[in-house]
Amino acid sequence: MPTDFENDFNTLVAKTAELITGDTSPEMIEKIKIWAFFNHVHKALPALASHWNQSHPEGKAEMRKIFEEIRDLNQAKQAAKSDQTET
Repeated sequence: MPTDFENDFNTLVAKTAELITGDTSPEMIEKIKIWAFFNHVHKALPALASHWNQSHPEGKAEMRKIFEEIRDLNQAKQAAKSDQTET
């Protein structure tokens, strides 16, 4: 059974997914967790991220797909928001 902290944290992740992509499906929430973790590792420990990318080319390709999907969804969300404010 999840603790109060786990529930609170999962709520935070779901809200993050909603704000970034507009999607709160379980699949997107998992992608946001992966995206956030790898983004942090890439910035805080770039040598580790580079080593992992070299050691796991299939994983690197999958990570790139996740990053691109989140970026594309965020850009579409921002464009839709911009269109609403212009009208």
